[in-house]
Amino acid sequence: MEHLKAMLDNPEVRGVVCSTGGEIVEFHSPGVKDLYCLVATRRHLLDGACVADRVIGRGAALLLAMGHVSQVFAQLISEQAVQVLQAAEIAVDYDTMVPNIINRDGTDICPVEKLTMKVTDPEVAFEIIREFLINNNIIES
Repeated sequence: MEHLKAMLDNPEVRGVVCSTGGEIVEFHSPGVKDLYCLVATRRHLLDGACVADRVIGRGAALLLAMGHVSQVFAQLISEQAVQVLQAAEIAVDYDTMVPNIINRDGTDICPVEKLTMKVTDPEVAFEIIREFLINNNIIES
């Protein structure tokens, strides 16, 4: 995990996954886009993987639970994300925990955090996040 944490020192790297087979996948896009795409297209890489990320909110935590990762580190994590990860029996470590992840403008709760606030089923969260990403032209349908 220390190697993954160190990779976050690169300002272009938003997050990193290391599969049980040692394959490294870097995230570069802000938000949950890269994680969502990994879950959608290469979920097998997440099974038992270790993940280090700059920011993990509830939506990302639900995606990580859906992928059955084993260990997560976040520089910044929301209280609800910690609860989701702990409920999924995923080891979690972090630098800073906050009540909620805030949007990029700093004016409100992150929209994905808000959309998944009452969601407990990772499959439901996946569909909600998919619709959000499509509706905001972040991914194609």
